[in-house]
Amino acid sequence: MATSLNNLALLYQKQGKYAQAEPLYQRALAIKEKALGSAHSSVATGLNNLAELYNNQGRYAEAEPLYRRALALRERVLDPEHPDVAQSLDNLAGLYRNQGRYAQAEPLQQRALAIREKALGPGHPHVATSLNNLAMLYSIQGKYAQAELLYQRALAILEKVLGPEHADIAACINNLARLYDDQGRYAQAEPLYQRALGIREKVLGAEHPGVATSLNNLALLYSRQGKNAEAGPLLQRALTIMEKALGPEHPDVATVLENYAQLLREMKRGAAARELEAAAKAIRAAHAKNNPSK
Repeated sequence: MATSLNNLALLYQKQGKYAQAEPLYQRALAIKEKALGSAHSSVATGLNNLAELYNNQGRYAEAEPLYRRALALRERVLDPEHPDVAQSLDNLAGLYRNQGRYAQAEPLQQRALAIREKALGPGHPHVATSLNNLAMLYSIQGKYAQAELLYQRALAILEKVLGPEHADIAACINNLARLYDDQGRYAQAEPLYQRALGIREKVLGAEHPGVATSLNNLALLYSRQGKNAEAGPLLQRALTIMEKALGPEHPDVATVLENYAQLLREMKRGAAARELEAAAKAIRAAHAKNNPSK
């Protein structure tokens, strides 16, 4: 029962239906605690899932104690060097990263990486995950040289283990491209964005939200270079995919609308830009109403 509730909650979460997902995660957690006791590793998984939902909504004050409890439970029940402990460390570090608490996030990310390297070996995909997460932290802080090395190492691991065409590789390539993009290294970023897009189209299908994300990123790169004529069709396609895959009221749709509106303003199409901005604002307002911070 708890597994079915958790799976349905996960589906709702992916669709941005957070208000529907929350009570299902809570029910699944309550069932696990009653059936297994509060000191079971499966309870830690339930705590982690609910915390992740809150984190995605920006409800950080509610997410943190759940992440912390899941981490403490896994350290006690499993072992301080267990890979599941590394997952909890990564998750808590990600929360701190989202809050700008970088000094607290970094030692957690580093510990997660060390655990995974020791427990799984330096060439494991989960090691690549930790490398990628630590690289993201460095990139946000402008530590580009450190971040670049970690992204490149993560990419090498994934390519060796998964082959050149896998969704996880596309995500890593996209992050490296964004690193170059943020530094104005557009000539290096563009082929990586294009490669990530090509992989996602092939592996996930042309109508997948991940494809829309890649289209959006490539469009923004073109826009920053003044290539507005090339950016426009990419944003149009990204918007169509997002609306079809996630529904017209999803926050990611609002993001693409806002990006497209900014492009239209740069092209002196103010009326069309205002229309998209109004649509994005309505989505944001509806989402805030349906998913209030508590």
